[in-house]
Amino acid sequence: MKTFSRIPAILITSLTLSFSYAETVLAEAPDFGPLQALIGTWKTVNTGVDIAPGRTGSAVGQGGPAVEPFYEVRTFEAAADAVNNSDQSLVAIYYKQEVFRQRDDAKFHDQRGYLIYDKKNQMVYNSFCVPRAVCVVAEGKAGSKMTLTAPSRGIAESSYMNKNATTKAFSMTIEIGKDTFSYTQTTQLDSYGNDFSHTDAATLERVQ
Repeated sequence: MKTFSRIPAILITSLTLSFSYAETVLAEAPDFGPLQALIGTWKTVNTGVDIAPGRTGSAVGQGGPAVEPFYEVRTFEAAADAVNNSDQSLVAIYYKQEVFRQRDDAKFHDQRGYLIYDKKNQMVYNSFCVPRAVCVVAEGKAGSKMTLTAPSRGIAESSYMNKNATTKAFSMTIEIGKDTFSYTQTTQLDSYGNDFSHTDAATLERVQ
């Protein structure tokens, strides 16, 4: 009888602990701020436009403005949190960007990165790398529309790129809607011995 009389108390304790744990998990769910709306998969609504330095022997000539219509698929997912210097608390979403030429569906740009949110200071960082041995960190005030710019030490690149096609500056503006987001970005290059503004712009809609 003593054993049976203790069962309800054990069950109640177990349920109480379960509810407490669930409440704790919910309470500790990360706050991604304006980045929350991006989690999912997105695809270009209309054709985007890339303007890059033309290659040697191309129709526009070496360093000329090569215009390439494109579409892209971009996926965002929740990543980890981090604390910098015991003071700055960050949460991040990971993203994968794949860009394809409209004319033949060939992928010509691949990018992996993190969008990072600092709630206390209301800052967002875009930290990404492309397979040209170039990585960038850009930052700006958080919001549904924000401009993120690389600071003075925000660009890292290989010695080859530094010598031949260095990235001098980077800035992008992102506008996040309910089921669409758009961006424009400019990468200032020194390519073929001349300054060149490499620009990209597109609007994407949620597909998943």
